[in-house]
Amino acid sequence: MALKITGAVDPELLDLPWSVPLETWPKDTLAALPRGISRHVVRFVRFRGRVLAVKETVAPMATREFDMLKELGRMGAPCVVPFAVVDGRVDENGEELAAALVTEHLQFSLPYRALFSQALRDNTLTRLIDALAVLLVRLHLLGFYWGDVSLSNALFRRDAEAFSAYLVDAETGDLHRDLTPGQRAYDIDLARTNIIGEMFDLQAAAELDDAVDPLEVGDRIEERYKELWNTLTEKQTYRENVRKHVAARVQALNDLGFDVGELDMTQTSDGSELTIRPKVVDAGHHSRRLLRLTGLDVQENQARRLLNDMDEYRVVMGGEEDEVLAAHEWLADVFEPTVRAVPREYRRKLEPAQVFHEVLDHRWFLAEKDPSVTMPEAVASYVKNVLPTHPDEQAVLGHEISEFEDGVDAAGVPVPREAPTHTTMIHAWQNLPRTGQLD
Repeated sequence: MALKITGAVDPELLDLPWSVPLETWPKDTLAALPRGISRHVVRFVRFRGRVLAVKETVAPMATREFDMLKELGRMGAPCVVPFAVVDGRVDENGEELAAALVTEHLQFSLPYRALFSQALRDNTLTRLIDALAVLLVRLHLLGFYWGDVSLSNALFRRDAEAFSAYLVDAETGDLHRDLTPGQRAYDIDLARTNIIGEMFDLQAAAELDDAVDPLEVGDRIEERYKELWNTLTEKQTYRENVRKHVAARVQALNDLGFDVGELDMTQTSDGSELTIRPKVVDAGHHSRRLLRLTGLDVQENQARRLLNDMDEYRVVMGGEEDEVLAAHEWLADVFEPTVRAVPREYRRKLEPAQVFHEVLDHRWFLAEKDPSVTMPEAVASYVKNVLPTHPDEQAVLGHEISEFEDGVDAAGVPVPREAPTHTTMIHAWQNLPRTGQLD
């Protein structure tokens, strides 16, 4: 049987040890990254300066999942990127080996169990559940039935004070033009059941805060899903102040991070009643605005935080009328000097946008004691006292697997403090050097 690789065009993929079962691949091939729970054998491998995830499965399932992930990516779904399907594997004795699905590793992401080394606290768990609920709603809006919703089948990236969730396992999923209420309800019920089971597993391993009730956690995914789904899709009828209600509805959707592509506005026979229902809603309202203004491509909540800071800067520095010009001044004077101030050896720890968000939080806490603290002073304090405590959340290359065994992997990330109310600190901006130099 000849080895067959579908998808990737890089011939160096042939150099990986496909004739060896994945669970026994040599350590010098592997990347030391924490793995989530999976029914399949999964390993991370180093390949041409990047990290790939390899999952052994049967060939038809590997091909189907590859095609599904490719289509979801085309539709804009938050999911891992498919790289290749490898079939026709045999060992040195000619015995057939399982096929493999290869995907690109999502940098700065972690499985939920690797986020913390000690008991998973209630407020952090709440943010993970909320992120999963948003992911499920986005997938359902696209017509994707998941079929195996759980925390284990998603990856999480820090997004300011919250998290963003990404689909990892699409093996049981299916795409439809629209999902029926029954299909959505079944996915929600599966999510609740699986998450309750995951919470009991954490509880048995003494990795769950004693105050956390597994049943309440399972109920939360259902509550948050229904709340978000109804906000996005329910029909509302108004008889007066229609413009005001339309504007409020659009703002509510924007605050959730969604854009309104269309509105159905149907006037009734008496000429005074309108029914409003968003037909096309896409996540990423704030991230798209930030990308348009600055070219920064970041997570939604990170974008919201950066935009708030940018708008404050615009006011403090004289209220530049042109939004684009003001954005480029902020980028040159504030954002870029801040991320450049991070020493090279620390740049694998967090994404630049997450670093900037945490610097803003750190400046806020410092200002409680010293209101005259400047942005450069806050950056210096953060780099010295906070950033070194973070483990690397980028793909880790060159580490021995033993460093990540026995619970000493990428866990141990400090729980983010609750984000303070965003307060304008005019004195800090007034003291910021106009050159933007921090060295």
